[in-house]
Parts: sequence; structure tokens; C-alpha cells
Amino acid sequence: MTEVLRRYGPVLTTVILLAVAVWIVGLVVLPQVLMVDFSFRPMLPPAKLGGPEDVYTLKNYATLWTNEVHRAIFVKTIWASALVTAVTFAVCYPIAFYMAQVAPRRRLPMLVLMLVVPFWINELLRTFAWYIILAYAGPLNILLVTLGIFAEPQRLSGGDAGVIVGMVYVYILFMVFPIYNALESLDRHQIEAARDLGAGWVRIHRRIAIPHAKPGIAVGCIMTFMLAAGSYAVPALLGGPQSRWFTEVIYNWFFEGGNWNQGAAYAFILLVLCVGFILLMMKLFRVGLTDIAK
Repeated sequence: MTEVLRRYGPVLTTVILLAVAVWIVGLVVLPQVLMVDFSFRPMLPPAKLGGPEDVYTLKNYATLWTNEVHRAIFVKTIWASALVTAVTFAVCYPIAFYMAQVAPRRRLPMLVLMLVVPFWINELLRTFAWYIILAYAGPLNILLVTLGIFAEPQRLSGGDAGVIVGMVYVYILFMVFPIYNALESLDRHQIEAARDLGAGWVRIHRRIAIPHAKPGIAVGCIMTFMLAAGSYAVPALLGGPQSRWFTEVIYNWFFEGGNWNQGAAYAFILLVLCVGFILLMMKLFRVGLTDIAK
């Protein structure tokens, strides 16, 4: 704070703090408070609001445990989001390590550009591109049939597999760059010393690279899991009736069922799940908020 005051002066610093406060309170805190308030109240017609029936209750939360279909979708969303996170990490860690420790510096801008350019396109368009690729008569089916892997085209979209593939692609940058930023500060001489002492690549990554990249891995896993668990566009486009996501259930409560109170309860449950995952990752990787903020 002292540095901000020295650099910008008291007037501009006050303006910045007020803008941040308005942003946090108006766009983060108040909506969440209203959502929690809605979640504990029953859905009533306007004439009964504030009446004797308008009391706080846990009925909206109990619905998830009494509705077997919604409970199954909620559990599926948890493990599928965790699977998306694990697959994304498996795909992104080698890329991030290559960029940070192997690639020549002159090639690095081109590698970053190749990763970033596809994401200049809107997420819906990128997701719809995968809908076309995975379609029954799409290019992937044609290629697999031509190579003799499939005897006939298979239905690759409309299920969990298509949703997971689409999410891994859509959220890949949120895993690559945190890990890359963490690995970039790793001294290459440590890797060379380990190789000189006879350590193989598996041991080097297990004992040197991955422990050094723990904050980046934690950030990547947190962001990927939260985005996957809260995604609506990808499951709606690439999924089907048998691969519904919990966010689709929340959307239906809000906009099709018209029950904002029940939708708020489901949304708050999803929020608690994401916060719990953040705490789990921090404990698993033994990092604090200061390490993650780096």
C-alpha cells in the first residue's frame, strides 16, 4: 500500500481502491449474498413474499439428496471434472516443461503464439468445431474408418467422452501457463546435475521438476476444475441426455423451471464444492495463498 501511495499519490490511490471496492462488493459479494438468501427461502408468488410462509428453510438443499437423478448428475460432474483436470495436466505438463526448459529461446514466442492464436476465437465456436470433428460423419470418423481402426463410423459425440475431450481443449491454456511460469524459474543446472549423477528423466521430474512446479500445478488444477465444473456451453453442445452436467440442471431450474430459489441452492452447493477443491489442492500440494498468488 505504501508503494502504491508513493507511485500514484493519495488521490489516484483512493480512486483505485474505490473502483476495486465497487467491483468486489457490487459484482462478487452482493450477488453471492443474494444467491445464498434466495437458496434458503421457498419459491412463493409475489403476494406471499414477506408473509408467514416466507421463512428460511433447508428444503431447497434437501432436494438434491431426495432427487436421485440430480444427485447422480452432481456426483458425475465431480468425478468428470476431476478427470478433465487429470487429463489436462497429463497433456499440458510435457508442453509446459518443453517450453520452459527445453525449447530454444528464439522458438518460444512461436510456440506461445501457436497455443494462443486458436483461443482468439470465441469459446462457443471452438466447442462447435469439436462438435463437427466428433460428428458421426465428421473428419475424425472418416479418418479412423480409412485407417481401418473402425469398421464403420461411431458416435463419438453426445456422451461423456466427447464432453471431456472438448473441455480438455477449451481449458488447456489455464493449465499450461501456470505450470510454465513455475518451471521457467527452475535452474537448468539442477537438471543437468541430476543427469550427471545418473538420475533418469522419471526421477528428475519426480524429485526436481514437479516439486518445483507445485504452485503452478495447484493453480492449473484449481482453475481447470472450477471451469470444468461450472461449464455450460461444452456439455450443452457436445453432450447428450445421458451426459448432462450439473450446470445444465441449474440452468433448467433458473430459466425453464422458473424456480430461482432451487437454482440458487444448487448453485451454492456447486460453489461450496469448488471452494472445497481449492482447499484440497492447497493441502495436497502443500502450498498457501501466497504461493498460488505468485
